[in-house]
Amino acid sequence: MSGVFVVATGSPSQAAVSCSGTVTYSATYGPGELTIFYNTSNGGTNSACFYHKGAAYGVAAPTYVRAYRCTERSGEGQPCTVAASSSEDLGNYAYYAGPRGVTGTANNCVAAVGYIDWQGSRYLISSGRQGC
Repeated sequence: MSGVFVVATGSPSQAAVSCSGTVTYSATYGPGELTIFYNTSNGGTNSACFYHKGAAYGVAAPTYVRAYRCTERSGEGQPCTVAASSSEDLGNYAYYAGPRGVTGTANNCVAAVGYIDWQGSRYLISSGRQGC
């Protein structure tokens, strides 16, 4: 999967978020799917959710997701320099982790990372810059 995150200092930017809105990115790897959503509230709000798919659907497993607002305004798929990040969501979930989101994204790229630990393997998806 593409995308490397270079974490820069910045305060978390939390928002009332949901696993709904316009899908701006979706990728499936093994039993997991990372999806990024966008809506226009709060100067642009992006939310990320990591879903269980196939045999993992409905089965509790360690699942993680986190969303980022990048400093960059272009360069789809490239690494993200983090301007702000959501809190992480990590738990033993049966259906999905999230939502986690950031605001003020209307003029910036966003990124997300998520994974599921399933049957002895970690299935990680890193979006790289999206929505730019």
